[in-house]
Amino acid sequence: MRKRIQSMSEGKKLALGFAAIVLVGTALLMLPVASRDGRSCGLLTALFTATSSTCVTGLIVQDTWVQWSGFGQAVLLALIETGGLGFMSAASFFIFVLKKKAGMRQQMMIAQSIGVDDMGDLMRIQKRMLFCGLLTEAAGAMLLTVRFLFSYDFVTSLKLGVFHSISAFCNAGFDILGFETPGQSLIPYGKDPFVCITLALLIILGGIGFLVWDELIRVRSPKKWSVYTKLVLGTTAALLLAGTVLTLITEWDNPATLGTMNVPEKINAAFFQSATLRTAGFAGIDQGGLTEAGKGVSIFFMLIGGSSGSTAGGLKTVTFVVLVLFLLSRARGKKTVSVSHRTIPDKYVLDAITIFGIMVGLLFAGAVVLCATTPGISFSDALYETTSAIATVGLTTGITPTLSVPAKLLLILYMYFGRVGVLTISLGFLREKPANNQYQYAHTNLLIG
Repeated sequence: MRKRIQSMSEGKKLALGFAAIVLVGTALLMLPVASRDGRSCGLLTALFTATSSTCVTGLIVQDTWVQWSGFGQAVLLALIETGGLGFMSAASFFIFVLKKKAGMRQQMMIAQSIGVDDMGDLMRIQKRMLFCGLLTEAAGAMLLTVRFLFSYDFVTSLKLGVFHSISAFCNAGFDILGFETPGQSLIPYGKDPFVCITLALLIILGGIGFLVWDELIRVRSPKKWSVYTKLVLGTTAALLLAGTVLTLITEWDNPATLGTMNVPEKINAAFFQSATLRTAGFAGIDQGGLTEAGKGVSIFFMLIGGSSGSTAGGLKTVTFVVLVLFLLSRARGKKTVSVSHRTIPDKYVLDAITIFGIMVGLLFAGAVVLCATTPGISFSDALYETTSAIATVGLTTGITPTLSVPAKLLLILYMYFGRVGVLTISLGFLREKPANNQYQYAHTNLLIG
């Protein structure tokens, strides 16, 4: 068994490590002490919630405050932190504390978990990543605690501040505001600019990626930033702006979402919606009340998600840019894809196309399964749900608790699949060794388009 584990690829170890964390979380959440009523929640609820928290998704079958006790909420927070910063980040943290040197295999696993190819400065990047992540969460917790002090006592405010800061930075979307209105997420604070902007900044910082963080800290001049960092920052800003504008356009007069707000409140709520669609999962407005056009806009931005090596999920920003550049290049008759006077290798283009094809195929197939196994839900709501799961967003139109057992099991698989990574799973499990073609068939002519 030990030899078999040692011979596994790093991608397979990463996937199995996440699965192990989910199972441990499931066992803890099944304990009676984890539930507020003192009774075990059952296997399916525990497994769904543990997967959602470890994969920092945010989909729930029971309101977090109503269902889980203080112990259960602590377990969720630990799973969110572990899944958000990466389970190998937690392992490396103990390595730093114990002052032990990480071996080559451990370094390879850490590199895989945060999206690093060059392991030369891996441990330095990892230390800085952990420090900056925890510092950002602490700052967010302090700001939110101060805001909640206007409504609650210090202990309650501190608890709310810490929980929601970690949940936002890790792009998890879990909330514990159910003692006010169960199942409403952040809707009671949808008009509060302080809460919305603080959470949005935490979401954005968690979603741009630790490699971008590291470069911004090391390289002060924007002219010296790498092409990747420029693409991440530019694309993130453009998507936030586009999401805000499109949400305003599609929901301006909708009484179920923005229609009853004044202009500043609409802009605030639309910006928060745009930020939370980037795989955070907090609902500042009623997602079930979105127009069909609004749902379409939300699905598009949920699918894109955040950036590589971050706490966010989804297709990833630069992957989306590569796809757009590829389509523009092909439309112009060019054989190569380039950006900022640099050619993008074909390998990256093929990887982007592969990830996009797999994710789109899965979310449409999943929507069909949800509709077939749970009568009464619309295809748009089902598509919204599967996109939210596979992109690890956590937003829902409200159908999650009503889904059938097969549908919930499918979402569990989608959340796990979306967090661990499509290519990590496919390469780690399906292609243990690269396949080399020993021969090639004769070419054939086809009509395309």
